[in-house]
Amino acid sequence: MMDGYGMAGGFGFGGIFMILWWVLIIVGIVALVRWVATSSGGDGRSGGDSKALDILKQRYARGEIDEQEFQKRKRDLTE
Repeated sequence: MMDGYGMAGGFGFGGIFMILWWVLIIVGIVALVRWVATSSGGDGRSGGDSKALDILKQRYARGEIDEQEFQKRKRDLTE
């Protein structure tokens, strides 16, 4: 018996396109989750902490702060 899908039992091009549609939706969701995870830092650190640590390292390298102050501020930033 033909159901209008071109094959008996209703699994013709309509069924194939339905499966492809759901695969496309799932792939899109996975891509969105990965994009959000990578754009938010991914490793649990925010971008501001990394930038602040870079500035601190530059100040230490230029001699604006001594080692004791560098270590104290580094601990404050990484905790």
